[in-house]
Amino acid sequence: MNTPQTDCFPPEKRSQRRRLRACHECDWVSALPPLSSGEKATCPRCSHVLVKRHRYPAQRSMALALASLVALVIAISFPFISFSVGGIGNRIELSQTATTLIAFHQPVVAIAVIMTIVILPMVYLLGVMWLQYGLLRGRPMAFSRDIARSLAHLTPWMMADVFIIGALVSLIKIAGMAQIELGISFWAFCVFAVLLLMTTQSLDADWMWFSLEGEPRAPEGTQTGTTASSQGITGCPTCGLINRLSPQGESRCARCNEKLHQRVPYSLQRTWALLFAATVMYIPANVYPIMTTTSLGHTTTSTIIGGVVQLLQMGSWPVAVVIFVASVIVPVGKLVALAWLCLMIQHTNELNAQSRTRLYRLTEFIGRWSMVDVFVVAILVALIRAGSLMSITPGPAALAFGSVVVLTMLAAMTFDPRLIWDTPLPRPTRRKTATKEPVDG
Repeated sequence: MNTPQTDCFPPEKRSQRRRLRACHECDWVSALPPLSSGEKATCPRCSHVLVKRHRYPAQRSMALALASLVALVIAISFPFISFSVGGIGNRIELSQTATTLIAFHQPVVAIAVIMTIVILPMVYLLGVMWLQYGLLRGRPMAFSRDIARSLAHLTPWMMADVFIIGALVSLIKIAGMAQIELGISFWAFCVFAVLLLMTTQSLDADWMWFSLEGEPRAPEGTQTGTTASSQGITGCPTCGLINRLSPQGESRCARCNEKLHQRVPYSLQRTWALLFAATVMYIPANVYPIMTTTSLGHTTTSTIIGGVVQLLQMGSWPVAVVIFVASVIVPVGKLVALAWLCLMIQHTNELNAQSRTRLYRLTEFIGRWSMVDVFVVAILVALIRAGSLMSITPGPAALAFGSVVVLTMLAAMTFDPRLIWDTPLPRPTRRKTATKEPVDG
């Protein structure tokens, strides 16, 4: 069977004209250079990665997605972790880390756990397989455009890798109190987390969209070496195509039908509102207990900081540092960083715009890792159920802290980094073609 053309030749070899892109982070218009496998094109103004190129992207993504799905099925079909203490024990499956929370009147936290570690990753993998199968056979499947548009929106909310860190922290917390046995599901889920990450990294969105829908010409008169907003155009945040903005207001991408705006509407107002809500929720998240532990009939409550102190007293200072960074440093740092970026929008220049954009990328990347504490609670509550001998129940802080994580992630998503670059005037001399670099790793 011959390999389809869509998987052999990148868009540069199938298009006879320059392909233009408007950077999602600084709004700079540049032309994509010819790329070989293992190379990437970066914005010449802010160094944002515009395109990553892989060899045989459809086959690569299809294989990784299929392997990930098999690992996930194994992970949800066998025992995850078991423990025993004083002749009494318990064994749980992966799904019980969520379902047990419902019995303790924490349905919102339960839904967040099962969605981020099982449901959304499964939907994502099935979507990737649906798309790549259509490309490999040379005829895109039904609803391919809508599915492809959804993949980018799902990626930030898949947290299998964060869950693994939460599982390791949980094991270290109870290793001295009970005998722990790791089931087939635990190792399968570790493999799944790695394969899922590789799948998301392997997806070549530029190649995929070109193969699905082609690439309409950029609006007539589009110039490189300047901003898109100054020309009345914008780059689609989903497929990258440059579109002319409608003077009436709402516009949609000609290729993927995504809503387009010159700037995210009310970006600063929405970001401020979400930051305020996250700050309010962070107070009960630290004041109220995140879990209650019963051991030999004696009940103790533990706050986030109290849990860190307890780990230090046990001598598990590396785990204590992980929890302290994920649950205290990261949320507070993200709140402060985004608030500072909002305040400094009107006081910027091209020199410090680079560093502020890097700060924004960092806040967007680290936000999801704060879910470690929520996953620790979910695992321990499901696993440690031995009555008055030893049991753990969730506290009200679990919902409050989970809300902080979600709200700060939404705040980073609603903040439009192009606002950082709007104040300075562009320099008269610019490179007009995106920089070509090898892909890391």
